[in-house]
Amino acid sequence: MTTGESLAGQTVEAARRILAARLRNHAIDSAELDARMLVGAVLGLDLTGVIAAANRLLATDESIRLADFAQRRLAGEPVARILGHREFWGLALQLSAATLVPRPDTETVVELALEMLQAAPDPGHRLRIADIGTGSGAILLALLSELPDACGVGTDISEAALRTASANAAHLRLADRAGFVACDYAAALSHRFDLIVSNPPYIRSAEIAGLTAEVRDHDPRAALDGGADGLDAYRALIPQAAGLLAPRGALVVEAGHDQSAAIQGLMAAAGLTPERPAKADLAGILRAVAGRKLPP
Repeated sequence: MTTGESLAGQTVEAARRILAARLRNHAIDSAELDARMLVGAVLGLDLTGVIAAANRLLATDESIRLADFAQRRLAGEPVARILGHREFWGLALQLSAATLVPRPDTETVVELALEMLQAAPDPGHRLRIADIGTGSGAILLALLSELPDACGVGTDISEAALRTASANAAHLRLADRAGFVACDYAAALSHRFDLIVSNPPYIRSAEIAGLTAEVRDHDPRAALDGGADGLDAYRALIPQAAGLLAPRGALVVEAGHDQSAAIQGLMAAAGLTPERPAKADLAGILRAVAGRKLPP
């Protein structure tokens, strides 16, 4: 299948099979799912709808659009970027060139954040949450979806990312509880927060060239590059967060491979106390690290 190659007149199922075979031949592990999602996007159908429409014939314009999607996927563009959206914590999030594609690993941060809140409940108090480097707003909006009485703010140095996050908040009907501020980490914040979360850049600079094309060529470098040892962002944001946390407030951050111990050390140096061990993702990587600000 090449750009302009016509699949018009092919059934939906035949087109899906042709696309899946082409993706497999290019060593794309998720070929079957990717093909089904791309066909579904062209037809405006979910995965179940694609199955139900198996014998429908593709129109010429649908064939052309599918060929274009195929070429983009074969060039290494993630399906989520081709479609322009990604599901995170059960929420449909719009993406842009200024945001990372939210990944299932990051849901570990949401899980640990909720655990930290449950461990120190404060009935009758409206929770205030800050998401530092919010990107698409994924972590903040996931938490607000679980905490109907909470409100929050997301910061990002990219105004384009903040526009995406704001659009996601509006789409999810969370805009009345979510605000967004352009600044470097938490520099523009002054209120006290009960919970601060972040998925900062943590890839070592020298390792970026070895990332998969899906990440290296399509995620914004500023959201990936954590400096020589991958910890530059933590050195900046952890002291800021510690100063903004209310007593008993918690900081939860995403960590890269083999970084959790160093991050816990930075939290301790900023006066935060770990109350729970780092939380592993499904691959067994210690992915979420938390610290609490204990009262003096």
